[in-house]
Amino acid sequence: MIPDAVHFWQLFWNQLVHTPPLEWLGTITGFLCVYLAARQHILNWPVSIISVGAYAVLFYDFKLYGDAVLQLYFLGTAVYGWYYWLKRKEEHQKPVVSLDYKGYAAVVASVVVLSVLLGLFLDHFTPSDVPYIDGTCTAVSFVAQYLMTRKVLQNWLLWILVDACYVPLYLYKNLAMTAVLYLLFLGLATLGFIDWKRTWRLEKK
Repeated sequence: MIPDAVHFWQLFWNQLVHTPPLEWLGTITGFLCVYLAARQHILNWPVSIISVGAYAVLFYDFKLYGDAVLQLYFLGTAVYGWYYWLKRKEEHQKPVVSLDYKGYAAVVASVVVLSVLLGLFLDHFTPSDVPYIDGTCTAVSFVAQYLMTRKVLQNWLLWILVDACYVPLYLYKNLAMTAVLYLLFLGLATLGFIDWKRTWRLEKK
């Protein structure tokens, strides 16, 4: 057991040492944008644009095609989210909303359908060695990002789920720094959910 643990940490350390500059850029700006989002700060969106640009190139290079395309979607939603949050700020409206039963059903159905479609596409049309895992993580992230742009509380629950799945995936793909980032994301998503839920309760009164 001890030799296996030593081997793991040696492998992890080697991955960190060989982390490319692009991954460092994506990691630092990625952490910052999620922290700002958890604090409901509008600057999370322009910082996000830098992060997703770096990761779009990085994921493509590492054959995580679902995640690479996802970054392009994140780019579009970052522009939209920036506009939407800014508009709400100008109107002095910054409510956090929560899903009802129909909303939950729509989210689950969307994630399932997208996961299957993306998994099949990646399996048949790309050389990905993790098509269904990549597809599922991409689908959950896709829905979570949309919910975040609309300030829906449950976006953080989806991020908690997908961040926990991404950590082992990125370790498997030799992206140690990104795995560390998503471990931090897991903590930030938890804090984000707590903070947004507190805001939602106060706004309901």
